[in-house]
Amino acid sequence: MSHPALAGAKAGVYWLDDPARPEPTPPLRGHRHGDLVVVGGGYAGLWSALRAVEREPGRDVVVLEAAQCGWQASGRNGGFCSASLTHGYANGVERWPDEIDTLQKMGARNLDEIEETLERYGIDCGFERTGDLIVATQQHQLRDLADSVEELRAAGQDVRLLDAAQTRARIDSPTFLGAFFDPEETALVEPARLAWGLREACLRAGVRIFEQTPVTGVHTDGAGVEVTTRGGSVSARQVVLATNAFPSLLRRLRLMTVPVYDYVLMTEPLSRGQRDAIGWQGREGLSDSANLFHYSRLTRDGRILWGGYDAVYHFGSRIDPALEYDGRTHDLLAHQFFETFPQLDGLGFSHRWAGVIDTCTRFTAFYGTALGDRVAYALGFTGLGVGATRFAADVMLDLLSGHETERTALRMVREKPLPFPPEPLRAFGIGLTRRELERSDNNAGRRSLWLKGLDAAGLGFDS
Repeated sequence: MSHPALAGAKAGVYWLDDPARPEPTPPLRGHRHGDLVVVGGGYAGLWSALRAVEREPGRDVVVLEAAQCGWQASGRNGGFCSASLTHGYANGVERWPDEIDTLQKMGARNLDEIEETLERYGIDCGFERTGDLIVATQQHQLRDLADSVEELRAAGQDVRLLDAAQTRARIDSPTFLGAFFDPEETALVEPARLAWGLREACLRAGVRIFEQTPVTGVHTDGAGVEVTTRGGSVSARQVVLATNAFPSLLRRLRLMTVPVYDYVLMTEPLSRGQRDAIGWQGREGLSDSANLFHYSRLTRDGRILWGGYDAVYHFGSRIDPALEYDGRTHDLLAHQFFETFPQLDGLGFSHRWAGVIDTCTRFTAFYGTALGDRVAYALGFTGLGVGATRFAADVMLDLLSGHETERTALRMVREKPLPFPPEPLRAFGIGLTRRELERSDNNAGRRSLWLKGLDAAGLGFDS
């Protein structure tokens, strides 16, 4: 690491470096029984457990988590809780034009229900509806943002196109040429505290949670399913798989997603003068509109989170804690931060980390069942899972119920994305796509034949 602002940065996740972190529950030992087993204690698993007992009081639900609840992506992300279920309107209308109005309404309702749930259970995770500001840093991006605003306003959504002066009046950077502003569809949360709050709500509702319990297998057991762990097993009628970026217990799903490392920095708290220098009074969620994009937000104690850009895939879908602290990528992010906010020169970073995201070729979650419809799964959230995981929990529970609902009737739910190819083609294709996306950013947004081919096939790679 060469940037001086990184000199005091702790190699650790800011959100998890919190005295409010709960003590882990004991691991599973011996054999247990339950109605529903949830594998994975991140957002998707915790929402599934909580919704299961809300929908059917008295249901005996067991959660099995390999480490601690919220330890991976659910405790490491930027905290952008989006109403979108489709990784943005453009992706949704491209793939499911006949359903997009329904999907937009479902997404807005899902965000409202998240807010209501947090209030009802008293979950203090800093939930605030700040809206979302997507900035242009190149002229061609302004044209794309203007087209997006026109399309969404025609669909009845309250979005605005801001010019450079209006944008910089909200958040001041000499690199900002204009922005797309959506005041309604994004809230910010403190990621780990959201996971811990859901965990506590589950425990209070009678859900049994066993942490430090890696699951080793799942198979049919008479009319039910048995889930095995290193120290025991659980027999149940049904199972929800919510392991996301980690290798699926269902081998046929292992080419459907790839794990991508997303890198993040957190600054020290800003002084009053530094806050005055950038504005940001509305506390909006911030991102830019490049292919390789940054995202940023303020924290409760006045820090700036800065992440994104250098999404990294490792050959063989490798996941390893050693990959979380990449000096080159963190150094690159630090330089880009001060290019964006030169008025903050001298500010230091307190934390640096990474999280692994499950991405799929259609950019948004997909769903299904296995083992005679006794197992349901959702994965492939591609970086927008903070809000969409609650919707996914209801989809999985609907699928296990065996009854068609408004959710399970959706093409988005019934259809699957194309898988990634096996190695070495997978690493080659992802590497080439990332290079071509960077080349497009540096070439006024022009897309190469490779990217145009992926567009025509409805394929891609994103974080």
